[in-house]
Parts: sequence; structure tokens; C-alpha cells
Amino acid sequence: MAKKKNHDTQQPHPPVTEQTTSPAEETTPEEVTDAAENTGAQTELEALQAEMAAQKDQFLRMAAEYDNYRKRTEKEKMSTYDNAIAAAVEAFLPVVDNFALALDAGQNMPDEFRKGLELIAKKFDGAFEKLHVKAFGERGEKFDPEFHNAISRADDPEIEEDHIVSVFQKGYQIGDRIIRHAMVQIAN
Repeated sequence: MAKKKNHDTQQPHPPVTEQTTSPAEETTPEEVTDAAENTGAQTELEALQAEMAAQKDQFLRMAAEYDNYRKRTEKEKMSTYDNAIAAAVEAFLPVVDNFALALDAGQNMPDEFRKGLELIAKKFDGAFEKLHVKAFGERGEKFDPEFHNAISRADDPEIEEDHIVSVFQKGYQIGDRIIRHAMVQIAN
């Protein structure tokens, strides 16, 4: 018996073909996978950067809102403080005015009595100074309708036109807030 070759068990060799690409240009399955992963990683990186930029923008907006809130509440707090002081000072102004009138009219009063009135008037002035309350409306100041109420006009050769000749009632302010306008007479 002749030995019979089994063609089924032998594997034919693939035909030899000429290479058209260089070994450096060949891509392996690993390289294809790496390229896909890099593209996915790049997309993920861009998404994370966009999210980070959005978070940063949101944080900056929130910080700006907080800063505005802090400034607004600080301003409201100071305004409330100034309003409370203004209300208290306004209640004392008739007493201060009466002391000023008593001092002006007290030319014939005993010295001890006059010194007592002056001391009390100085105490009021010191208290107003501590509260940052300023008096305004002095003879010779330029008339300003924002601060002064003109009651009348008078001729006075010593005073320039539209300047205060005499003060009937001093004005008071705290910061930019007018507590009371000064009542004055101005020069023609």
C-alpha cells in the first residue's frame, strides 16, 4: 500500500507578495486602538476643560455677587447708623438753639451763669463732633440752596453778593445727609 498523503492536514503557504508600505508606515492593531483612545481622551479633556471654564465663570460671578452684597449691606448699615444719629440729633437741636439764644441774649447775666451755659454748649458741640455731626451756616459763607434756606435779603457793604449776612438757625449734617438746613439772610 502506498502511502497516501493527506492534503487536508497540510496547510498551504500563502503566496509571497511584494510589500507596498514600509515597516514604519504599517499600523498595528495596538496603534489603531491607541489612536482611538487618544481621540477619546482628547475629547474627554476638551469636555473637562469646558466644564472647568464654566465652573470658573460661575465662581467668579458668585464672588462678584457676594462682593456687591457685602458692599450694599455695609452701605445700608452705615445709612441706618447715620439715620439713627440724625433722628437723635434732630431731637436735641431745639435745646442747642435755646442755649445759643440764651448766650446771645445773656450780655447782662452774671459771669458764673454765662460760663455754665457756655460749658453746656461746648458739651453739646463735643458730643456732635464725636458723632461726626457738623454745623454749617456761618456769616460770610457763600449761599448754597442745597444747604441753606434764604429767609430774606439785606444790604451789607462788608459781605459779597449771595453770601450769608446773618444766621437765624444753624444747619447740621452727618456725612452727606442734611439733618437741618440753615436759615439765613443773604446779601444783595
